[in-house]
Amino acid sequence: MEAVARLRNQPTSPRKMRLLADLIRGKEVGEALNILKFSTKHPSVPLEKLLLSAIANWRVKNDGQDLEEANLVVKTIFVDGGRTLKRMNPAPQGRAYRLRKRSNHVTVIVDSKTANAKES
Repeated sequence: MEAVARLRNQPTSPRKMRLLADLIRGKEVGEALNILKFSTKHPSVPLEKLLLSAIANWRVKNDGQDLEEANLVVKTIFVDGGRTLKRMNPAPQGRAYRLRKRSNHVTVIVDSKTANAKES
């Protein structure tokens, strides 16, 4: 049984978050956590917390099952653009440049490998 966790309005551009999401897509949960823990990119910390939240949600849904036996996998992860704060930056000769502070929404779905094998 799969479990979902969502992160809303994370103040990081979606492009930067997608770089990390691509690294952990399809990986086992332990390996994905190691990748995020040792990544130097700044969005890795909230993404690691989100993955831990998805694991906790899976434990609640599957009360009797052991985490190690289930072989949890990051089944799906996707990053959508969130709100964009529009600001003005002073520029030379009385002009103003647009500044777009982007944010994103991340959704992680974890599932056990054994459940995936049974469905196929």
